[in-house]
Amino acid sequence: MPEFLVTFVGLLLRVLEIAIIGRALISWFDPLFRNPISRFLYDVTEPILRPIRNFMPGGVMIDFSPLVALIILWIIERLFYSAVAG
Repeated sequence: MPEFLVTFVGLLLRVLEIAIIGRALISWFDPLFRNPISRFLYDVTEPILRPIRNFMPGGVMIDFSPLVALIILWIIERLFYSAVAG
């Protein structure tokens, strides 16, 4: 596999991880996502978090979907790098 593609996929996964962590942190201070930065993070991460949230049980006061998304991204990253190395 071309090195550029491996680097690009790795960078994309890392940026998504940072965006999810950033969204989780910003949601404590701007829960309605009115700030342009928080709105951008919401728009980037919501397509990833919404399907996870739909599968999780309702009635929980803490949103664990960012944690689940990070775990899934880490698994995808490990599988990708092991497939490339392998």
